[in-house]
Amino acid sequence: MSWEAFYLICFAVGFVFSLIPLLSGGPHGHLTDFHFHHAGHVRGGPMGNRGGISPLNVSTISAFLAWFGGVGYLLSRYSSVLALLAFGLAAAAGAAGAAVVFWFLVKVMLKHDYTLDPSDYDMAGVLGHITSPVREGGTGEMIFLRDGARSSAAARSESGAPIARGTEVVVTRFERGIAYVRPWEEIAGMEDLAENEPR
Repeated sequence: MSWEAFYLICFAVGFVFSLIPLLSGGPHGHLTDFHFHHAGHVRGGPMGNRGGISPLNVSTISAFLAWFGGVGYLLSRYSSVLALLAFGLAAAAGAAGAAVVFWFLVKVMLKHDYTLDPSDYDMAGVLGHITSPVREGGTGEMIFLRDGARSSAAARSESGAPIARGTEVVVTRFERGIAYVRPWEEIAGMEDLAENEPR
């Protein structure tokens, strides 16, 4: 195999693997049953990309192969540079292309990417307001804030007693899509009693 053919194959492989995420809709590629995380795995909090993305991922490897193959092919085909020097220049171009792609992923694409924490979505302890009254033993509706957005959920009284519209409530448990709630005044009153008990 000649150097030209080797570089051309590297370029073609890198170019095709660079196109797959573009055609499948973004940095997390889903193309038919083929699934891969194009940008690597992000771990650790809101700026998890500082320590979680490996520089060796599909994006950077594809960029390296495309630039390495393209520059190597051009140098071996259209210049009189020695094969070893052409290889070194092609490798440097590939590393530069991979570095640019990695920088773009970390600083632009994944700047605000973070790992979801299930405890952030635990409904127990959430404060809300009843918007549709809860009848005795029945179900109503409550609204609450989650991640700065207003959300709603079906609500039932923990004790089975009715709860009027507009009452501020606290979720005590969440089962099968229904929030079991108690009025905030009732919980605050219990806390006051606990503080005033003699020790």
